[in-house]
Amino acid sequence: MKSDFSFRKNLINVQDDLLRFAYKLTSDTEEANDLLQETSLKALDNEDKFTPDTNFKGWVSTIMRNIFINNYRKNAREQTFVDTTDNLYHLNLSQDSGFETTDSAYDLKEMRRIVAALSAEYRQPFSMYVAGFKYREIADKMDLPLGTVKSRIHFTRQKLQSDLRDFRN
Repeated sequence: MKSDFSFRKNLINVQDDLLRFAYKLTSDTEEANDLLQETSLKALDNEDKFTPDTNFKGWVSTIMRNIFINNYRKNAREQTFVDTTDNLYHLNLSQDSGFETTDSAYDLKEMRRIVAALSAEYRQPFSMYVAGFKYREIADKMDLPLGTVKSRIHFTRQKLQSDLRDFRN
């Protein structure tokens, strides 16, 4: 019972610091108050995971930071528009790649041919990346190391750029 009381007392004592930290993260008073409330509830729910005689303020601040990051990522995913038309492959190429004109239909067909000719180990992560998946999500879904996913996507982009350069010349 005593540790339960000291945990809650510690939580009350750091509220002002947490509110300042929340405002620093959100730059909005209402969002900061919501983040503080969500953090306090999560801390209370996870009281049994706190190790006594450790940095309480640091522990609760980490909870707040993680909640903020998760909420930010969730909002970013909800606001991301993924174009599901057939011409997805040019989204991540540089602006000087020539896709800004309607004359690029031949390049688009060639691009599809190049990507389709790749082995599945390169085609699948690249297609997922173009569809809007993050590197980490692709790595998790394909059960691959993050570095492998990044290098396969990089290789595919380089191959596309090289082959399209050759196609144009």
